[in-house]
Amino acid sequence: MNFSGHDTFHCRLFWLKKGYDYVSNEQKFKDDSGVDLGVGRNMVNSIRFWLKSFGVIDDAYKVNGFYRHIFDDEGFDPYLENEATLWLLHYKLNELNHSTIYRILFGELRMQRPEFTRKNFVDYTRSLDPKQNKKTLEKDFSVFLRMYLENHKDLNDGYSGLLTELNLVREIGKTHSGEQLYRIENPSQEEIPDEIILYCILSNEDYGKSISFNSLYNNQNGVGKIFCLDKDILETKLIEISEKFKGVTYNSEAGVKELQFKSDVNAMDIIKNFYNA
Repeated sequence: MNFSGHDTFHCRLFWLKKGYDYVSNEQKFKDDSGVDLGVGRNMVNSIRFWLKSFGVIDDAYKVNGFYRHIFDDEGFDPYLENEATLWLLHYKLNELNHSTIYRILFGELRMQRPEFTRKNFVDYTRSLDPKQNKKTLEKDFSVFLRMYLENHKDLNDGYSGLLTELNLVREIGKTHSGEQLYRIENPSQEEIPDEIILYCILSNEDYGKSISFNSLYNNQNGVGKIFCLDKDILETKLIEISEKFKGVTYNSEAGVKELQFKSDVNAMDIIKNFYNA
């Protein structure tokens, strides 16, 4: 499990682009990097953390080729103006699990507790690993809220969280003891482009030519869990994908539901065609 590392700063809207440009110019993060990046020293550490958490760079500061297509000045969406890119980033953050809180909240806790508090998260995580520090977990939860919760009280217009526009997290009142309750759900399930769903499926190295519906819906890195999709919405998406893309079929005969690839479908080609359309 990996918690903290962000110095309590959530990922700001242009940090990934700023960090990408910095590393692409063969710069290494050092004590005076804040001068070049235009941020304080603690924020430099945070930018580096978020670059790794979203998979923009690896531990050797090598840029992931996927993000060159996104963040290059002539890339598909360097300034994150297309909501589809935010869905991709949300998927990467959960899939890579460099920051464990997101997998726990989106893939585990919300399945057991549709409505949860900060304390519920802390208690659940410490039940998995009692060595985890309570204050560290509480700080991680605060960063999670600033990343995802629209109009969070700690934010102003200049410091909005990267993924607030997805509206995946909302406040729903308080417990009898006065603790704030939260719910994770996706009011925009049907609006996620089929191409984004298909890319995420194709980029999962655990999948083969035939993928069961149950895997897509229930697996930790399945699109069902990460995108918070209802079963019927996921099935509709898979049917649409099979009708739209050559070589992809969705079989639901005899009670066996699975997505099948009859020929090679290239994940990066799907993304390129989507952004160039």
